[in-house]
This record gives sequence, C-alpha cells and structure tokens, in this order.
Amino acid sequence: MDWPTLSHLTQAEILALQNRAIKRFFRHELPFSPFFRELFAKHNLNFADIKNIDDLQKVPFTSKADLAPTPEDPGKSRKFILQPDEHLIKKFAPKTKLLKILMQKVAGLDVKKFLEWEYKPVHLHFTTGRTALPTAVGYSSRDLETIKETARRLFQTMQIPSDAVVVNAFPYAPHLAFWLTYFATSSLRLTTLQSGGGKIMGTPKIIDAIEKLKAKVVTSIPGYFYHILREAVAQKRNWSNLEFAVFGGERVSDGFRAKVKELLKEVGAFNTKILTTYAMTEGKTAWVQCSEETGYHTYPDMEFFEVVDENGNRVPENSPGELVYTSLNWRGTVMVRYRTGDMIQGLSLQACQTCGRTVPQISRDIQRKSDIKEFNLTKVKGELVNLNAFYPLLMGLPDVEEWQLEIAKVNNDPYEVDELILYVAPKVGVNFENLSHEINRRVLSETGITARIVEKNLKEVLSLIGMESELKEKRIVDKRPKA
Repeated sequence: MDWPTLSHLTQAEILALQNRAIKRFFRHELPFSPFFRELFAKHNLNFADIKNIDDLQKVPFTSKADLAPTPEDPGKSRKFILQPDEHLIKKFAPKTKLLKILMQKVAGLDVKKFLEWEYKPVHLHFTTGRTALPTAVGYSSRDLETIKETARRLFQTMQIPSDAVVVNAFPYAPHLAFWLTYFATSSLRLTTLQSGGGKIMGTPKIIDAIEKLKAKVVTSIPGYFYHILREAVAQKRNWSNLEFAVFGGERVSDGFRAKVKELLKEVGAFNTKILTTYAMTEGKTAWVQCSEETGYHTYPDMEFFEVVDENGNRVPENSPGELVYTSLNWRGTVMVRYRTGDMIQGLSLQACQTCGRTVPQISRDIQRKSDIKEFNLTKVKGELVNLNAFYPLLMGLPDVEEWQLEIAKVNNDPYEVDELILYVAPKVGVNFENLSHEINRRVLSETGITARIVEKNLKEVLSLIGMESELKEKRIVDKRPKA
C-alpha cells in the first residue's frame, strides 16, 4: 500500500491492518528468533495464539538488558535475529512461502540464496554511548528495501520538494541518522552532498557547501547545526535558500528552536522549518514531524507502539507513560514489546490537525527514563535529579553559546558527596556573574538543586563536548570514580 493511501486510513482500517500484521508476524516469522522461542517456551506461550493487539499483552516485555552484549556473552544480540532452518520453515512458514521455495527447487534455482535475501543480515547499525559494549542491529537485503521505503516516507511527510538540494551533515557511522538520509535522498533521487559530518568533510567545507549548492535541506544533529550556523553568521554567509533544517539524535526544545531561528535570519534564512525526528536503533528507522507543532508520524504497517505505566499496564490514548515498540514487518534483528526507556506525553490516534494523516502520532516531548538519576548531594540522603531538564534549559538560553555538565565527586574522592559542575561558554560581552545567577535560578527551579558554574571560552567547551570529533556531543559526562 502506498504511503499517501496508508497514512489516511481510518482508525478502524489501521487497527484491522495491525491485527492482521501481528497475527502473520507471530505465526510465521517470530518463531525463527532463538530469543523469542526460548521466551515463549519459558512462559508456556504459543506463537499462534497472538492474533491481535490485545493478545500482544500476553507477551512479556523485553529491554536493553535482554539485547545488549556483555563481556560474558558478546554475541547476545544475535538471538534476536530471525534464523530459519529447514525444520523451522516446514513448521512455521506460510503455504505461500513453501510454494515459492518449491518453485525455486523445481526451477533449479538456489533456495539458500532465495532465503538469504530475506533473512541474512548484510548491513549493521550500532547503538551509541549508553552501554559499555555497542549493540548490533542487523538488516537483511529485504530490510534494506524496507528502510528505503520508510526513509522515503520520512521525507514525504515533511513535504521535501523534488528539486531540493540536500546537505547531509550527520556523522558518517553505522548509525541510523546518516543512513536514513542517504537512503531517502538516493531513492527519491535528490541532489545530495553526503558530507559525513565535521569529522569527515570538515566544518568549513560544509558551511561552503550549504551556501554554494544553495541547499534547501540540511540534516544534522542539532548541536552541530548550531555550531556551523554560528560560524556561518560570523562569516556573513548567505543561506537564504535553506527551507528545512532536519534534526536527529538529540532533544530540541522550543527555546533552542527560537535561538536557531534568530541566527538563521542573520544568514538570510527567514522561513526555515525546523523539524525533528525520533529514532532508536532497535526500531530500525525514524519517525518525523510534519510541522514544528506536531508529534512524530509513525508507520502502522511496520510497527506497533503502545504506552505503559510504571507497572507495565497499557494507558489510554494521549496519556503519559513509557513507549513500547514491536516490529511487524522487519527481518534481521526484530524486537517485540521492547521497553524503549523513552517517556512520552501520549500516543494520539486522531488525524493530524496539520497534514490530516491518521497514523498514530508520538507526542513530541520525549525524555529518557534512564536520565533520572540519584545523586548523593549531601551526607544525609540521595536526591533524584532529572538530567533531561538541562537540555532545554541551557540550549534555549540566548546568552549561552555552549555548555557541558560534569558529574563528579568532591575532591575526586570516591567516598565524598557528588557535585554537578556546569561548564559554560557565554556569549561575547555577557556579564558572567549575572548569567551564573540566572542559570542557577532556573536550574534550581527545574531540578531542585544547584550546580557549580565554571566559565570557559567557546573553544574550550567545544573541545570538551567533542563537537567535531564525537558521534554525539558529550553534553553530560559522569566522571565519578568508583569506590
């Protein structure tokens, strides 16, 4: 089904589509996963009994702990790859697939190659930064066709024009952001510079390219885009053709959007849309806003999302909770009832008020559950601090150029209390003492604690956060020594 048709189905039609997809996937595909065969056997579940979104609730949750490799089991994630053999195919494959296999044999064709196209991982992405060992997620050749389709949908949802020149400023790496832009632009035949980011092509050349190619679209991590935009302003560049800045990899607050838009005016870009994506490596694709005010438009034929409370119970539409993801139409690595650790304000099933699409929409305010941590800030008790609050607070302050939050122990003593050190590069001419008071006033209001604020120049903070050397900027670093 094409995207314009699919994205305007009624709620009843989407529900029927997802129920059919769940029934088909659980009966004919998921049994090829070693992990889920073990899980279902352990809980006395039958794959054929999962026929709709309600039955899905019988399946236990999975999480990063099930998937992430450990020193003892570095190949842990391989169990999530669909791995059919002759016995499993005969037992679980649908008659249509068995017939295709038979026809391949009769024609003297290589059945192994036929199955490898659908199931063998040929392309890998890796999770970033949150675990000591990165987690591999595999795509089969069939998956590469699927990700191209979702990438096209992403650009179509944003209404990127067919004559757009695109500069892909995401870092070149085995991660979603760069490759989704590549797949979208190549399959839609858009003129594109796949720059590889500052570490590969270098910031000066990317700034040049946006101007000289008259780019209409730039895709980037938001912090890096702000960095190159700031440089472009200082150099009095002309980016007047820029219509879309598409961000991924970090949260984007309304304050940060406003800050970027003010700078864009100084390079002649007065009407640039700033759109953000939501993605997770385990979900194998990304979802995007159609406008700055909306949430993330999903693909109901590719995945099923649910939102659960702290006890794991589903919550009603538009209610806050943790986002849970289930694959419906992928091969390679697949996830079922995967607790993302992302807390959202709700999942809407209503038609988008901006574009009219009827696909489920994830609210745009997303926070990482794991970023709410306990700190021993006094000798008496621990305190929960939501580190998510620092991003919108500091990225939106017009007098702050760059920043990094360091979590440390007083005197670097593992038995001492924790302290939060905030390194700040102020704008030129700003009174730092006044800025420090304003930052701590806001930090106290948002988090209930204060930080020690240290002034550094812009170059020093850019080096600390690894603006042009890291895949993602190191905004919050934990340097506490272990006892």
